[in-house]
Amino acid sequence: MLDQPNADEILEVVTRWLREQLTGQQQASTAFQARVAANALDLVRRQIADGDRLERESHARLRALLGHDGQADALERELCERIRERRLDASTPGLMEHLMASTLAKMSIDQPSYASYRRALANKE
Repeated sequence: MLDQPNADEILEVVTRWLREQLTGQQQASTAFQARVAANALDLVRRQIADGDRLERESHARLRALLGHDGQADALERELCERIRERRLDASTPGLMEHLMASTLAKMSIDQPSYASYRRALANKE
């Protein structure tokens, strides 16, 4: 199988180096760019760790909501079309749950430290 360190460990080390070493030794603009790069690497780590699972969960919800199978992107387009045409709305069973779960999934990858994301998670529990 693959040798150590694995991809997650490599990304974690580079991220830590960017934050702890590089940002303190550079001018403000370079330090800012290093923080942006570190944040991008964190996003990649979360995508690697959780992205496939979140996509599978979304695909399952879409199939249940629309009542048939298909490629995830095609089902997503169909969902948008049905909402736009008002064939689905807030009273449609499962729609609001899917939209909330999808939003929280995206935030868990993109911005897991946002206060509104943290509140939404706390309210779910």
